[in-house]
Amino acid sequence: MLTKFETKSNRVKGLTFHPKRPWILASLHSGVIQLWDYRMGTLIDRFDEHEGPVRGVHFHNSQPLFVSGGDDYKIKVWNHKTHRCLFTLLGHLDYIRTVQFHHENPWIVSASDDQTIRIWNWQSRTCISVLTGHNHYVMCASFHPKEDLVVSASLDQTVRVWDIGSLKKKTVSPADDLMRFTQMNSDLFGDDRQVKLWRTNETKAWEVDTLRGHMNNVSSVMFHAKQDIIVSNSEDKSIRVWDATKRTGIQTFRREHDRFWILAVHPEINLLAAGHDNGMIVFKLERERPAFALSGNSLFYTKDRFLRYYDCSTQKDSQVIPIRRPGTPSLNQSPRTLSYSPTENAVLICSDLDGGSYELYIIPKESVGRSDVVQDAKRGTGGSAVFIARNRFAVLEKSTSQVLVKNLKNEVVKKSSLPIPTDAIFYAGTGNLLCRSEDKVVIFDLQQRLVLGELQTPFVRYVVWSNDMESVALLSKHTIIIASKKLVLQCTLHETIRVKSGAWDDNGVFIYTTLNHIKYCLPNGDSGIIRTLDVPIYITKVSGNTIFCLDRDGKNRAITINATEYIFKLALLRKKYDHAMGMIKNSQLCGQAMIAYLQQKGFPEVALHFVEDERVRFNLALESGNISVAVASATEINEKEQWYRLGVEALRQGNAGIVEFAYQKTNNYERLSFLYLITGKLDKLSKLMKIAEVKNNVMGQFHNALYLGDVKERVKILENAGHLPLAYITASVHGLKDVAERLATELGENVPSLPEGKTPSLLMPPSPVMCGGDWPLLRVMKGIFEGGLESAARGGAVDEEEEEDAGGDWGDALDMVDVDGMENRDIDAILEEAERGEDENDEEGGWEELEGLDLPPELDTPKASANARSSVFVTPTQGMPVSHIWSQKSSLAAEQAAAGSFDTAMRLLNRQLGIKNFAPLKSMFIDLLNGSHSYLRAFTSSPVVPLSIERGWSESSSPNVRGPPALVYDFSQQEEKLKSGYKATTSGKLTEALRLFLSILHTIPLVVVESRSEVDEVKELVSIAKEYVVGLKMELKRRQKKDDPVRQQELAAYFTHCNLQLPHLRLALLNAMTVCYKAKNLATAYNFAKRLLETNPLESHARAARQIVQAAERNMTDTTELNYDFRNPFVICGSTYVPIYRGQKDVSCPYCTARFVPSQEGNICGVCDLAVIGADASGLVCSPSQVR
Repeated sequence: MLTKFETKSNRVKGLTFHPKRPWILASLHSGVIQLWDYRMGTLIDRFDEHEGPVRGVHFHNSQPLFVSGGDDYKIKVWNHKTHRCLFTLLGHLDYIRTVQFHHENPWIVSASDDQTIRIWNWQSRTCISVLTGHNHYVMCASFHPKEDLVVSASLDQTVRVWDIGSLKKKTVSPADDLMRFTQMNSDLFGDDRQVKLWRTNETKAWEVDTLRGHMNNVSSVMFHAKQDIIVSNSEDKSIRVWDATKRTGIQTFRREHDRFWILAVHPEINLLAAGHDNGMIVFKLERERPAFALSGNSLFYTKDRFLRYYDCSTQKDSQVIPIRRPGTPSLNQSPRTLSYSPTENAVLICSDLDGGSYELYIIPKESVGRSDVVQDAKRGTGGSAVFIARNRFAVLEKSTSQVLVKNLKNEVVKKSSLPIPTDAIFYAGTGNLLCRSEDKVVIFDLQQRLVLGELQTPFVRYVVWSNDMESVALLSKHTIIIASKKLVLQCTLHETIRVKSGAWDDNGVFIYTTLNHIKYCLPNGDSGIIRTLDVPIYITKVSGNTIFCLDRDGKNRAITINATEYIFKLALLRKKYDHAMGMIKNSQLCGQAMIAYLQQKGFPEVALHFVEDERVRFNLALESGNISVAVASATEINEKEQWYRLGVEALRQGNAGIVEFAYQKTNNYERLSFLYLITGKLDKLSKLMKIAEVKNNVMGQFHNALYLGDVKERVKILENAGHLPLAYITASVHGLKDVAERLATELGENVPSLPEGKTPSLLMPPSPVMCGGDWPLLRVMKGIFEGGLESAARGGAVDEEEEEDAGGDWGDALDMVDVDGMENRDIDAILEEAERGEDENDEEGGWEELEGLDLPPELDTPKASANARSSVFVTPTQGMPVSHIWSQKSSLAAEQAAAGSFDTAMRLLNRQLGIKNFAPLKSMFIDLLNGSHSYLRAFTSSPVVPLSIERGWSESSSPNVRGPPALVYDFSQQEEKLKSGYKATTSGKLTEALRLFLSILHTIPLVVVESRSEVDEVKELVSIAKEYVVGLKMELKRRQKKDDPVRQQELAAYFTHCNLQLPHLRLALLNAMTVCYKAKNLATAYNFAKRLLETNPLESHARAARQIVQAAERNMTDTTELNYDFRNPFVICGSTYVPIYRGQKDVSCPYCTARFVPSQEGNICGVCDLAVIGADASGLVCSPSQVR
């Protein structure tokens, strides 16, 4: 049994499948009816108008209706679209057991404990017939699927067949039961625990057979819709499957605690459902996926106990050989996987027979098309079997997690243990296996017995390799993981609906199917729907626009798809813009989703090409900086918000003409005043002041007077506003004596006093650096798409000179539409209109309808850039930033970091040295970037000028050739650090010494030297620093282990085996000798004392060593045993600080070469704290001489 969906609920008494949609209705003992989507696993709706248990429920086969009957004696007809009960049929006098719609007529049949069967017309909502004759509860009644019959079963131990043909004649009530099966204790399914099979003709019925096996009352029984089997379930907590021809039990499925009450069979597809005490299950009896294997254009697959061959190029299908004797009694024995060796023409077929077995067939060359050649296959048991080479295949022994490699004679050639507990193996290239466990997969090389890659995954069902074997898709129930051939994760995709199959197309896009869609997955993880499916299919091959697939009946189908969408997205992803351009021009790419995708991926100018809606066009034009399109769209929309946003964008681009126009359209006087001020258009500013006066906008008038420095106007405004003291002060301070005297007489005694000893000055705004016109725009290259799209829109290619000319800005190719009222209007006209408007009491004052004005020439319709083509100023072409040149020319991590390409630097360090932890390097990256750039101030109003500092620059060098960046770290600094580290070690400042040596290890990846000899010195320095870091870390750890004398001695002993300078080695030996002597380990102390004497130590140290030698010679014993054997050469693990003796396996850090025990593989190195232990790396690159 393959459980597809399971629910937990109250006892399920009734079930019905929807004939088309993936829905199932479950009626519960609690009175609730649940509508579930078994494909998505979600509860769609619940209906709870019945009181008490609902025992019967049924979907109509074409209308959006279902019927239910319950213990409240009511039959209810519901519309599941409107989520409500349409009407209730009343008439039964006791519990209703079953209800069913007729397949053609508008009838419902119901069976009840009132001993009657009723037939209802649901259109007229009346009971059209009552069938009486049973003398006990009627447990079920149902229409015959083709003929005018009803069959019913009752606790009176009879099954009755009723003729209802007369109902169609609409005359008389139906005849009494046509025939009665009155044998005692024998109904179709019954409390006698038997299932009986009957045959009927026109007049009589007879029992054919009895199926025995259930241990309790049989609650439901069904013929399977597709196969020749009978399914029954019972209160004995089991579902049994019977062979309808042989009348024997095939299989039994049991539950621990739940009695079964009801069965339902899907009318169209291979699904069943069973309701029990605590919910229901939707299940299949057998897998429907055909086993297949593809090689080039040849597809081998199994169908109906034959191996078949399909040629994708000619689309010819033929039978090859019969593959197994029929007659296995149990389900799910069909082939599960198929593996094919094209050179030997051999096929391996695996199935679940006998707990997992395989059969090996060699296909005779001439047998394709002749299916009568029966051959005896070579068989064997094993979890799964796959070809791994031309004439070798691997068989998995699950129990021992071993793989047996066999030849075509089925003889074991080699045995190999697998690195993880494996429950299935898949092909992964010649000689390699992909091993699957519950939560991960590994690729295992059978020759070298090495793990080539490992990946944590959900439970993988299918593995699909790309044509070049560079990528692999791992398919789980709801997840697709795409990884490289070494199992490096590239992307993960989650689906809510089950994933069924997949294949790679020629472009490296993974095409896959779920239960109801064909979808695609791009290399970056973007996915989308290609088309919807009516029935599930299994993709075998994707070739161009054709998908070859097998359906559940084992038929080959070729589906043509529209690949435009994903090919276009792939072209954008791979930066093949010319290809994308061609597709835009020639194909019908459209839709909101595509526009949203282009916007999200940073191609608004491309999205602009697809859009008709003006608002969307406006937004996209602003996003891509295309002012001309934005102006045209804003004019079409003509709303305040759009003009405001257009003004903001035009201001950002320095396009003063359009800014002015946008402010005029929105009557935004304050912004307009400020714009005229900063662009130096004082004549327009003075006209704006008059407009403010006409409109009685005192504050606006005063602001404009301030901007203009017009004192008389300010005094006049203050006087008119009634602020006479302020007007007097303004006039006095600015020397307008006659006005001041006139105001003084008006003020009388209230004349304000002026401050003494101050020299007043006129407040004047600064003159703008550049007056009028637009700001100089850089000659920017058109976006890769824009020029092409616009030329396409104009209906032809643009010749090169014209293209060159159009490069002046981003929008000129699309000339702006001339719309009435789009000119920047002369302020005089506005002034006149405002005056007129004042008389007419206009609402706003009339910036809107101005036509036929005599305009000064420079104020014509604003173009997107007024002076892009002017002869006055041509801006130079922008060069490439120096940092770009540096990052293009160099493959040294330090130079990439100095250029600001941190991601490239990190990738280089990862590839060269296996570095993964970049936290210690962050500050150095920033120092390198800051150290290679300086900044010069020009004018106060202009931005600072960045300056790139080059290494080895001289005045004689060519200005056009860029040298490499200056670096703040060099090798001599590291040598100084080394000396300081030695000094700190000698004086016993071990923490400071450790910091210095670690700093050397962290800085060396970012050091650049010139010659090959210096490269060797750098590598030697890494080795020295590594030895000291390991030794000092052990010594510091030893000093913390006060309570563990054995570990103290071991760490002191290991320290003496680090490759140290002689003075430091003496200190380490003296230290180890003292620690061991104090712990009464005289034999070990003797060894250290002898080694110390060989180094010519200080006299005091030598005397102590000689005394220990004499003491040890009298008693050469150790009181405690140490994990230390000085006779056997060893290296020390940099993380666990245990010895790794010669001959033992170890792994090393790809950067600092520290050694570790194998269990540390994959962790960050404990010595340098940068690289991953055991990672693949090409080696340190620190000089241009290594690259050339």
